[in-house]
Amino acid sequence: MFPARLRAGAPSALVVLALTGCSSHWGCTDTTAERGEAGVRVQVEDAAGQPLGVTAEVVDWRLGPHPQVPHEGDQVHFHYRFDGAGESSRPAVDACAVDKERVALGCETVHSSQAFGPDGDLTGDDWLAVEHPEQVAAVLLIPNDQSYDGRTCEQDIKDGGGPHPPEPAGRGDQL
Repeated sequence: MFPARLRAGAPSALVVLALTGCSSHWGCTDTTAERGEAGVRVQVEDAAGQPLGVTAEVVDWRLGPHPQVPHEGDQVHFHYRFDGAGESSRPAVDACAVDKERVALGCETVHSSQAFGPDGDLTGDDWLAVEHPEQVAAVLLIPNDQSYDGRTCEQDIKDGGGPHPPEPAGRGDQL
C-alpha cells in the first residue's frame, strides 16, 4: 500500500496536471465548415460561416491555349474580382470550371493578395487546366475563405483546434 502522505498528495498532482494543459486534449476540438453555395458572385465567409464583407466575382472566362504551353491545347482563362478586400482581410476562394451539371472539371484557389487595383477593387486572372475543355459551362467561386491555415488538434494539441475551412474543391466535386 502507499503511505498516507503520498495518497493525500495525489489529488493535488492531478489538479496541477489539469491546470498545466496536460489534459487539454480533452478540450481540443476541430470543426470543419460546410462548403458554401458556389456561384459566379459570392459573399466570402469565414470558417464559422460569417460574412467577411468581401465579394468575389468571376468577371469573364474563355477557352484558349495558354501562351506559355500552347501545345497542351485549350485551357480555361478567367478573370476575377474581389470587392472590399484590404490589408486586414486578404481572403482566398476556390474557383472551379464546371460542366452543365455543376461537377468540377478543375479547380484552383485564387487569392485576393495576388489581384491588383485601387480602392479595394482587386482584379486578377488565372488559368484552369481541364481534361475536357469542351465540357466547361461556367467558372464558379466557392464562398469559403481558404486563406486561414490554423493548426489542427492533431498538429498541435495545446494551441490547435477551432473552426477550419472545408477541404479545397477538386475535380469531380458536385458544386
